[in-house]
This record gives sequence, C-alpha cells and structure tokens, in this order.
Amino acid sequence: MRLLNFLDAHKIEAGVDEAGRGCYAGPVFAAAVILPKDFYHPLLNDSKKLSAKQRNLLRPIIEKESIAFGVASVSHSEIDEINILQAAYKSMHLSIRQLNPPPEMLLIDGNRFLKYPNIIHHCIIQGDGKYASIAAASVLAKTYRDDYMLTLHTEFPEYGWNKNKGYGTADHRKAIQTFGICHYHRKSFRITPNQ
Repeated sequence: MRLLNFLDAHKIEAGVDEAGRGCYAGPVFAAAVILPKDFYHPLLNDSKKLSAKQRNLLRPIIEKESIAFGVASVSHSEIDEINILQAAYKSMHLSIRQLNPPPEMLLIDGNRFLKYPNIIHHCIIQGDGKYASIAAASVLAKTYRDDYMLTLHTEFPEYGWNKNKGYGTADHRKAIQTFGICHYHRKSFRITPNQ
C-alpha cells in the first residue's frame, strides 16, 4: 500500500515520531519532518519494516528533499526524572520547534500526544505505515538514535548496544545480570530485581 502524502492538502503538515521509548538504556529520540506534498520514494515505510541499510540510504534523501526537519533527544537521566512518556513528548516538542517554516498541523504516530502550543494535531495509530511524513520522521529518529547508541557502545561494549541499541534483548539482559547496570541505563525502568 502506498503511503499517503498528506491529511490536508492546504496545510503545512509535519509528521512526528519517536524512537527508543521501550529501551533499557540511552536517550529517547524524536524527529519531525515536513515533506513536499508530492514526495515519493519507493523504499519509504515504517522504519521498523526497513533494514538498517535501507534506513541509512533514506536518511540523506529525506534530509535533502524535505522542506524542513528537526531531530531531538531527551537523556536517560531526564527520562528517570520526568518518566518516559513525558520524555517522549518533550523530545517530539523539541524536534517540532526546529522546523522552519513552522507547521500548521502535526501528524503524530501513536494514540497520545501532549498538545504543542498553537498547532493542531492528529494522533494516528501505526501512522508510520500510513503517512509519508511520519514514516520519514520514524527513519530519522531511528537512524539518529542508532548512531548515538553506537557511540555509547564504544564506552560500554559489554552490553552489545551496537546490535540491540539498548533494547531489552536476551543478550542485553544477560549482560546486565553479569555486569550490572551502568549510568546510561534507565533506573526508573526497574531493570534489575534489586533496584
């Protein structure tokens, strides 16, 4: 199924998505993207349905051909302070703030959002598989976060973040049992039984 290019042809729309909300470690990232109304790329889809190679191929195309894009993150320590849901909202708001021109409408992936001042929004469940701008935002959020986790991996290679990107895979959980948690882990997630 081809992705939809817009919800309202007469408004400047930005697609917004986040990456890393369910991870045990590292920041949550978000991206906001305004695409031309006629943008099309045959590979573009929900980032979870793409290979790392496909995402990395799409990223410079999205950045070059978008009208505007913004990428932002909220750290593991702030996630622990304000909780992951509020941190996801904050990262989305920070990415939207970077957009120039400012959007007139936001298409948000998911079913909940904290209203951004003076801009109407629509929450779209599985929106990253329905609208091109949300799919583009999902690709940027995921690739920027993956790159960031690779830099953290060089500091703590024992957790395998180059492969699991901080998600709670079997290998990651096993490493936590062996080495304990480090300061990049989200303490509020109660990852270990004795926390």
